[in-house]
Amino acid sequence: MAPTPLGLASAGALLAGVGAVQGFPQLPPTGAALCLLALGVAAWTRAGWPRLVGAFLAGLGLAVMHGQSAMALRLPAELSGREWLLEGRVLGLPIVEADAVRFELRVTAGLGAAADLVGRKLRLGWYVHAPDTVPVLEPGSRWRMKVKLRRPRGLVNPGGFDFERRALEQRIAATGHVADPGSASMLAPGSGLDAWRGELSARIRQAVPDPSSRFVAALALGDTRALDDHDWQVLRATGLTHLIAISGFHVGLVAGFGVLLGRGLYGLLPALARRCPRPQGSALAALVLAAAYTALAGFALPTVRTLLMIAAVLLARLLRRPQAPSQALAFALIVVLVVDPLSVLSPGFWLSFLGVGWLMWCLPGPSAAGLWRPYLHAQGIAVLGLLPASVWFFSQASLPGPLVNLIGIPWISLGVVPLCLAGLALAPVWAAGAAACWKAAAALMALLWQLLEWVAAWPAALVWLPEPTPAAIVLAMAGTFWLLLPRGVPGKGLAWLLLLPMLWPRLDRPAHGEADLLLLDVGQGLALVVRTRNHVLLYDAGPAMPRGLDLGEAVVVPALRARGLHRLHTLVLSHGDNDHAGGAAAVMAAFPPERVLAPEGWARVGMATCEAGQGWTWDGVVFRFLHPPRYFPYQRNQSSCVLRIETAGARALLPGDIGRHVEARLAALPAHQAAAEVLLVPHHGSDTSSSLDLIAAVRPRLALLAVGHDNRFRLPKPVVLDRYARYGVAVHGTAASGAISLRLGADGPGPVARLRQDRRRYWRDAGPDGTGYAIGRTEPDR
Repeated sequence: MAPTPLGLASAGALLAGVGAVQGFPQLPPTGAALCLLALGVAAWTRAGWPRLVGAFLAGLGLAVMHGQSAMALRLPAELSGREWLLEGRVLGLPIVEADAVRFELRVTAGLGAAADLVGRKLRLGWYVHAPDTVPVLEPGSRWRMKVKLRRPRGLVNPGGFDFERRALEQRIAATGHVADPGSASMLAPGSGLDAWRGELSARIRQAVPDPSSRFVAALALGDTRALDDHDWQVLRATGLTHLIAISGFHVGLVAGFGVLLGRGLYGLLPALARRCPRPQGSALAALVLAAAYTALAGFALPTVRTLLMIAAVLLARLLRRPQAPSQALAFALIVVLVVDPLSVLSPGFWLSFLGVGWLMWCLPGPSAAGLWRPYLHAQGIAVLGLLPASVWFFSQASLPGPLVNLIGIPWISLGVVPLCLAGLALAPVWAAGAAACWKAAAALMALLWQLLEWVAAWPAALVWLPEPTPAAIVLAMAGTFWLLLPRGVPGKGLAWLLLLPMLWPRLDRPAHGEADLLLLDVGQGLALVVRTRNHVLLYDAGPAMPRGLDLGEAVVVPALRARGLHRLHTLVLSHGDNDHAGGAAAVMAAFPPERVLAPEGWARVGMATCEAGQGWTWDGVVFRFLHPPRYFPYQRNQSSCVLRIETAGARALLPGDIGRHVEARLAALPAHQAAAEVLLVPHHGSDTSSSLDLIAAVRPRLALLAVGHDNRFRLPKPVVLDRYARYGVAVHGTAASGAISLRLGADGPGPVARLRQDRRRYWRDAGPDGTGYAIGRTEPDR
């Protein structure tokens, strides 16, 4: 059968074209995109199989054009780090913290060069020194302020969050902070949709003082500001994150309520059918309610995407064009891709369409008997069908999630959400009734939350899986498709084998006598993973920022999980400075180490001390400390634990933050003790370290540099790089390369893998400009 213009095959070809662009390291010019789009549309309108080629080319052209447009909105690299005086409107609901407010601003006017920023969206922080001076930013208010802006840039690590991709998806032009809070002035109070949402959120908190009010605000308005890390951890462990806040699922649910409301109105007022047929009237009611609920969520991207899907399906009904479910799904997919091709960057896009597609494919028709059997069947389909996508995006699976969803979905969707909506409907006319509805919703949620916390406390509630390869995901998708085919299809037992590369991948472990080094991109700090055949050592744990961003939790722990590591045998904290030991608590909570080593004078209770001469052997790899000697007084950087690693064919030296005094002691050691092919650059490239004597004594072939992009210390110093260049040492830094890995093999150091370069994407800067150690947020210079 030949493909139709709006059929599943055409939608799939369009999706393939849009998705292919997201793997491009660099976008083609706009002229090429226009040619692809024109050729694609011309072929798409033709009959026969060329239509699929046309849809694919159109997808390529659309994705390139939207990508070019979104990237053009970003602050130019040469302007990053400058201060700007501008005016703008506060978007969404600001997040108030103890000493800061984080918010988004749409620029409406600017002086001088800031005029070029008009219309762009900024993500800003307003930081104060005293909690009682935190400013009140009303949603929808207009302000004039001086801000310091930087081009969006994140860290690149295994299993890490890609902030640059998120910035592209959300069209964030720059991140930054209010540079001169004293001169900021409000030009107009809050108004519009965001102000209305903020007022309703305040009324909910006032009406429901119970802590469960945070869930009422989340489900009624998409306001998740009151949910803390513990809340999200419980939701992830129980597989219910998709039900909290206004999600696409809830928009669809409200559309269903709209259909029921429309049918009820026609039952009460039969004369309406003479003006507007019942199917069209019910579709219109569903669309209006879904649009209103999307507005309550502040037109968040997931809800807008779902609204487009619903609108595409209901439009066909309003136009009285009958559609099969597969045609409706294809039409919705085409509409979403044409309106916003960058939606494919969001996990929610794939989970939404895959979930609906699997249910359409597998569930029986409406004539199937019973209620619970199809419901249980749907849960099984959702779990199995979405497993490959969930592992690809999140590398995790909730074991009790399927069972918890059996209770949580009807409890929240049919109990809590309707009460939240009833409260919103009553709020303008009957405050007491609205408060009663919200309190009832909070009470229902509190009962469910007790169960969720109990389930989340199970030791194996959340299973983390290694970062999968694309090939493993493709095989898992094929296996899933095979398993979900109708009964009677042979070989389903073999289909489970196709899931094994994803669930139990073959990990590339070093051989006996070899070791892998992984220098993580933690910004202005240090965290380096050393792995032998059967053991894992972590040298430092990265910084924990004073305003809540813990790089141990955000980078180190996900990287260990992404590499399929489950145990941490030794944690070495070179010294006590925050940029080296700040993330230790988060790491130890997730991976309790068998032992922790730290310098004498700083080592905490339960830690052993590192001492020169101390050593051990793992799997044919020798570890030995060269500094500090016993009874060495703690002197912060100078007391750093200096660790030397020797494999069958290569050596590495990890000196922490030592300075020239300690470097001279190391240079005076016998040559065979100091020499190493790989050197971790001391003190992040400060000119108080990396003396010529040390470089001459170590004689490294390559140097690894842990440094934050555009850091306030302006490291590494050019004079330090010149010293390494004088000795012909290749220097690889995390600022430009992201996470860096190599193997100390039997024949010497292996090739250097640089994650930012090896996984190039068009939205990811490869140049020297960026925000440094920020992951989605920035802080003022100190």
